[in-house]
Amino acid sequence: MRSLLRTPEVRSLVRDSSLVWLASGIVGVSFGAIAVAGGLPVWVPVVMSLVVYAGSAQFSAVGILLAGGGPLAAAATGLLLNTRTAAFSLAVADVLGRGRAARLLGAHLVTDETVAFALAQSDPARRRTAFWVSGLGLFAVWNAGVLCGALAGSALGDTGTYGLDAAFPAVLVALVLPALRSDAAVRRSALLGAALALAVTPYVPAGVPVLLALAGLVLHGKGRTA
Repeated sequence: MRSLLRTPEVRSLVRDSSLVWLASGIVGVSFGAIAVAGGLPVWVPVVMSLVVYAGSAQFSAVGILLAGGGPLAAAATGLLLNTRTAAFSLAVADVLGRGRAARLLGAHLVTDETVAFALAQSDPARRRTAFWVSGLGLFAVWNAGVLCGALAGSALGDTGTYGLDAAFPAVLVALVLPALRSDAAVRRSALLGAALALAVTPYVPAGVPVLLALAGLVLHGKGRTA
């Protein structure tokens, strides 16, 4: 293992991945701290990060729970947010390996970042190495950050005092902002979805507005066909 880590190829991939790992660790600390400071036991964000391992889905699910929503609404929102990984898995199916264990672990490591990093490589061998280097590193840093944040969260008290409560919307906005900037169809869908969510928020349980916002997808693709 040590000799593998010393190869120039792996060292360059670690260097290129390091900033993404750092950002993920910081977000992980925020997630763990907010979840525990909001009233959840330490084990909840820790186990969720190990088993679910889906940043945006975790933020949304915990946000719904802390807002008073039920577990079904939280789970449904998380599942819907994570449906995109099905397409991601198809895109990197050839780099996961042929063994059942490798495919199972590889599927668990599929994220926006690992897929983008792998597909950016020029040849299949480097693509496979990039996926595993970025995926394993990201998984380790994310979970370490969540654990640190969860352990610290019990001592933070009211997260509003530190402004950490703003992390939920800030992270989600950061995730969708690139797509909003580059795709007019996505902007139309997002605006309609946001309007619907805001309109029904006073009348439905927490978590339901997020699900109803998916109706904005009816505008996706309109105006693209001649």
